[in-house]
Formats: sequence, C-alpha cells, structure tokens
Amino acid sequence: MPLTDATVKAAKPQDKLYSLHDERGLSLEVAPNGTKRWRFRFQLNGKRNRLSLGVYPEVRLKDARVQRDEMRILISKGVDPAKHRAQEREQKKGHNTFEAVAREWFSKFSSNWTEGHGQTIMSRLENNVFPFIGGEPIAGLTAPIILQTLQRIESRGAIETAHRVRQICSQVFRYAITIGKAERDPAADLKGALPPPAIRHHPSITDPRAVGELLAAIAGFKGTHSVCCALRLAPLVFVRPGELRQAEWPEINFDTAEWRIPAEKMKMRNPHIVPLSRQALSILNDVRPLTGSGRYVFPSVRTRSRPMSENTINAALRRLGYSKEEMTGHGFRSMASTLLNEHGWNRDAIERQLAHIEGNSVRAAYNYAELLPERRKMMQWWADYLDELHPGKNTYSITQGD
Repeated sequence: MPLTDATVKAAKPQDKLYSLHDERGLSLEVAPNGTKRWRFRFQLNGKRNRLSLGVYPEVRLKDARVQRDEMRILISKGVDPAKHRAQEREQKKGHNTFEAVAREWFSKFSSNWTEGHGQTIMSRLENNVFPFIGGEPIAGLTAPIILQTLQRIESRGAIETAHRVRQICSQVFRYAITIGKAERDPAADLKGALPPPAIRHHPSITDPRAVGELLAAIAGFKGTHSVCCALRLAPLVFVRPGELRQAEWPEINFDTAEWRIPAEKMKMRNPHIVPLSRQALSILNDVRPLTGSGRYVFPSVRTRSRPMSENTINAALRRLGYSKEEMTGHGFRSMASTLLNEHGWNRDAIERQLAHIEGNSVRAAYNYAELLPERRKMMQWWADYLDELHPGKNTYSITQGD
C-alpha cells in the first residue's frame, strides 16, 4: 500500500532499523535514532543495488517519488543510476574547482582590462596557481593551503608576483562568494603573511639639468620622422607608452587642443583627456603630413594598419645612450610627476593627468574631465618649463599662475 504524508510523519523509531515501503522500489528507512531516510532499490543486469534519495523531512514524499521516477527512466535506458549520480557529482565538482571559478571570473571581468593586463592575470594563474590548487573545490581551500602556493612563488624570489597572485586569488574568492560557491575569502587572511616587496620605480630622470640634456639628445635623434616626433611628444604628454603608440588621428582635436583617449585603451578602462600645449600641437602638425591619411599617429614602419612597436621608444632611448636603468618610456611620467609636484601644482590635478585611478572607480568614470581648466594651464606650463630646460631653445618666462 502506498505511503501517505501522514504515515511518513507519524513513523516512530524502534529498537532496530525498519522500512516502510512505498511503490516501485521506494521505501522509507527509519533508524533507531529517529533519522528517516529515503531508499530506492533497483535491479539492473541481474544485480541488485540501492540508492539514498535524501533525508525526511528535507526531502518530502512527493520529492522522493520524483527522484525514484527519474532513476527508473535511466534504468529503462540501461543506465546505472548509481554510476550516473557519481558522474554528476564529479561534473559538479569540476564546475566548483578553483580553476573553473577563476576562469568564469576572468571571462566576466576581463573586458574591463586592457588585453595586456588580462594576459598577465591569466598567465599568473596558469603558471603559479592552477597546477597546485586549480583542481581543488574552491569551498574547501583554506588560508594555509593558499599560503603554500604563494610560498612556492616567494621561494624563487618573486615576492612582488606572490603579492599580486594573492590579490588575484582574493578577487576569485570574492566572486565565488557572490555566486554561492564559497563562504569566505581565505586569501584575505594572508595579508602580512608574505615579506613586503621591494619598492621599485620606473627608471627616470628628474634632475632639471639632466632633463635638459635628455631633451637636447632627443632633439638630435637620428631616426624616422615618425619616431622622432613620438619621442619629442612623449615628455610633453607623459601618457603610458602603450597609449602614446596607439594614438589615433580621430582622437586628436586641433580646435580644442585635446587628445581624448577612449576607455578601452586605458589601463583601468576610464576615458582620459590630454590637454595639448602649443608645443605638442606643433609636433602633431609636424607629423600629420606623413601619417595623417592613416589611422595611427605613429604607425608601424612595416604597415600603417598597426601602431608602432611597444619597444620603439625604449629602443630610441637606448640609441641615445640611455640604459634601461637610467630612463624608459614610462619614465617620462615619473619625470613629470616629480617636477610638477616640486613646483607646487595641485596634486589632484597631477594625479588626474597621470590617469591614476582613484578608489571610487564609478566616480572616476564620470569625472574624467575633473580639474580640466587647471590641467590645461598645467600642461602648457609644463611644456614651457621643458623649453626652458632645453639648452639652446628660446626660453619662456616660467611663472606659475594663481
């Protein structure tokens, strides 16, 4: 006789385990401690077996019958429901591993990063994390396990990479929490567990006399006209090297004296405005007859369909006699930051012009033109100041305005 909800609810424990039978192999097993468990008995290929379908009252009678019917359908197709369930568990486990969740996180958020930044993140995971804990269920990972992974990186002297990897892991765990695959972020517990990384700065020249010598060397550079112009423009705009080499003519507005870099080209995916000084506009006008009919301001020497190589500016500096320990393309940013701060310009205006992202990224996205009037004034002062440092150039009266 089929079971009813009332019968199941009223079943009391006895001294020994006993069963109440429903239909088609389903039964309720009542243990002496009062636990009520659903069982499904079946026979396939002459062999008898049974499966647990859950514990009452978490699994009600109607739910147990649904599971039983699903099992019977599998049996009718010659599929062992026990093996099928084991395969499902393994598949589910695979979806919940650290690597699976990390790749899902990456696919959702990588569009917010530059291609190079995204490649760096995935490379760090694939080389330093996945081989060791990638196959582990993310919910079971603990701080000591994560620390062992980070210490492998530390042991080869890559302290900064170890810190970066901990930050990436923490982002993966926080994502796992939001999708219900983890309850906490164990990587957050490891702040302070690694030795601090050595503070490194991009090699740069900040002594005014040495800056003047660098500018004179740049003025005498013997190379293609396009590279000469890029090298002359770099200290005036002090953008990141990748942003300079990928500059496109439609982004340049000669009427408003602005270079508006779209968000997808910026490191942190926020649009950026570069006010163009008279000197910067002069350089752009100088190169326009050569490259203005194409897409890129500074195209590759091999094809105008691509920007110049990422190594071009650094290679030019090496030809000028500056080693990589002395000056790099990125160093023009440190040069501008140091000297502008020394001359008393508004730090917020400097940071905004350097496109340094602030903590509130939403605010940053909506206020990319913040302090623009002051930044215009600052950029023209900067260009005039560089002219003053340049030996042999006509000097301007360098007085910062109010």
